[in-house]
Amino acid sequence: MNQDREEARKELDKEYGQVRESLGEVHVAFDAVLAAGPEDDLYGLLEKLEDAVKEARTGGVIGSGAKGHRRARKQYLEAKNP
Repeated sequence: MNQDREEARKELDKEYGQVRESLGEVHVAFDAVLAAGPEDDLYGLLEKLEDAVKEARTGGVIGSGAKGHRRARKQYLEAKNP
């Protein structure tokens, strides 16, 4: 049972790291929106921000985003408190 908890914790940490990494892209896109001036394409910049947030939330081709973290967290909590 302890090994199940350890494996669940490793998965939780991995998923958390992936989400935190993708949040970097959200910050970059948000900063671009904040730095935009009147002549910049706000619509396009906001679209890039939305895409970055969506990828952080749902994941891209490889990862599963915050959805994967949610699943890993649930499994860890179940293993931690059977």
